[in-house]
Amino acid sequence: MDETALPKPRSFTVFFPCYNEEANVENTTRAALRAFERVCDDFEIIIVNDGSSDGTAEIADRLAREDSRVRAVHNNPNLGYGGALQRGFREARKEWIFYTDGDGQFDFEEVDKLLPLLDDYDIASAYRLNRSDSLMRKLNAFGWSCLVNAVFRLRLRDIDCAFKIFPKKLFDEIEMKSTGALIDTEILARAKQLGYTIGQVGVHHYPRTAGEQSGANLSVIVRAFKELFLLRRDIRSTKSRTRKTNAG
Repeated sequence: MDETALPKPRSFTVFFPCYNEEANVENTTRAALRAFERVCDDFEIIIVNDGSSDGTAEIADRLAREDSRVRAVHNNPNLGYGGALQRGFREARKEWIFYTDGDGQFDFEEVDKLLPLLDDYDIASAYRLNRSDSLMRKLNAFGWSCLVNAVFRLRLRDIDCAFKIFPKKLFDEIEMKSTGALIDTEILARAKQLGYTIGQVGVHHYPRTAGEQSGANLSVIVRAFKELFLLRRDIRSTKSRTRKTNAG
């Protein structure tokens, strides 16, 4: 893609949650710096250390000392994936927020694919091409996406793909409640309720080369299903209150 043709939002927060990612956090941070130096004039990188018990915190703090564009924030104790994302969104200081995971399974250079979507949509949401996960994990993700799309009428190919751009103003308008795996669904569903539009594009997904996945165990899945229907009730209640107020 011709770099001169890329839109250049002037203000970007880039963040990623890390839980026991000492083998990945430095490479991920440096990859983020390289990519956003190229596509954005004003940005910050936030490392969200979610109560790691390895050396992630120390590495994150060192990276922040070495580069003023990098900040490290620490959840203590661990707040879970949703809690880590909430921290990142709350800490953001820039106009746009890009987030991904800290495990190195995405290529920051593919942010080029998301940026043009911002000309036509409020939110840019990627879906994984050739998802590098086990067959069971892929089947679970497919079933989950179908369920969530049906419940909230979202029509998204990959609800939980951790490669998205949101406008910061969205997080001044919504209250995030999920601290678990439902967090992506919650943000997208609340955004749709407010009339935000969502564009989609495919990005590549690579095998994890170090560390261990912390999601997709049975307790996480059960919790997500429970939270899903609580969220549905909460959003319906919000709609009802809004209609009543408008009619009032």
